This record gives sequence, structure tokens and C-alpha cells, in this order.
Amino acid sequence: MNKLITPKTRLMEIFENFPGLEDKLITLIPTFQKLKNPVLRKTVAKIATVQQAAAIANVPVEDLVKLLRKGANQELENLDHNPDNYHLNFKKPNWLNRTRIVKSLDLGPILEGVEHPIHQVVAELRSLKENDILEISAPFLPAPLIDKGSSLGFDHFVENGTGGSVQVYFIRINKGND
Repeated sequence: MNKLITPKTRLMEIFENFPGLEDKLITLIPTFQKLKNPVLRKTVAKIATVQQAAAIANVPVEDLVKLLRKGANQELENLDHNPDNYHLNFKKPNWLNRTRIVKSLDLGPILEGVEHPIHQVVAELRSLKENDILEISAPFLPAPLIDKGSSLGFDHFVENGTGGSVQVYFIRINKGND
């Protein structure tokens, strides 16, 4: 018996246990077509969750879980969802001063290749001094990277960029948090 799909279920688990759901997910979130790339599949799909996929697609996580559960013939009641579990900051913070941006990183070319940018982003984050800002441009909301940065003690701000891109700004507020 397969595990019940929840917001915390990893995409790779869904792809392995419910192969038919991969195409549904790609139809809903065309960016995930890139997960056909074997390297990205082993990295992004292995760490990205349904909750993060919902954030990328800009759909309520409950709706995505229901869609996936329906496709997997699972019950639709008792969703394991707490809206406070996933925090993305879309409100411009007082700390955002573009003169403090010490590095800008465009994830588009990295994602087009065969690499996952997490190691490069973490290295850049760890090199920040207190109150320095790292600016990231991505072709879609990089929810797993935002989670990783937050887990390392960095604050973030997300805004829409040009041409459908997303800008994410990270700041080291308290140098002792990584």
C-alpha cells in the first residue's frame, strides 16, 4: 500500500509510486517538464515537496494535494495541512536596500544545464557578511532553495521579476545562525 499523499510528500515518491501523476503535475506546472532531465530528477524531485510545488504553481496546497490524491485514488479528507507550515515573504522588508546586494545569481542557466544550484546558493549564502544581500533570479519560485536558506538562518523576500522570472533576496541578519 502506498503512503497517503500529503503536503510533505516528496515529488520523487509520487513519481515512483504513481507514475501517471507525473504528467498531471507537469500539465499543472509546466516548469516541472525540466524534471525529465535525469540530474534534476535525482536532485530537485528528490527534495521538493508537494507543498513547495503548490507554492511554485501559485495554487493552494490543499487543491494540489486533492488533485494528486484523486489521481492516486486516495481519500480526500483529513488533509495534513497547516497553513503556517510554509512561509514565503512577499512583503517588502525594511532591510531591502539594493546597495547592499553583494552578489547576484541567475539560476536560469544553471537549471538549463545538468546541475542543481543548491550547493552554489548555499556557498554564496554562507559567504555573506551580516546585512549583506544575495539576489537570486529564477525562472520559477525556487521554494526548496528558500526553505534551505531559511533553515540556515537567512531572511528572504520574494518578488516577481521580468518575463515571468522570480527575484529572491536573502540577507544574513545574525551572523551566528548558520
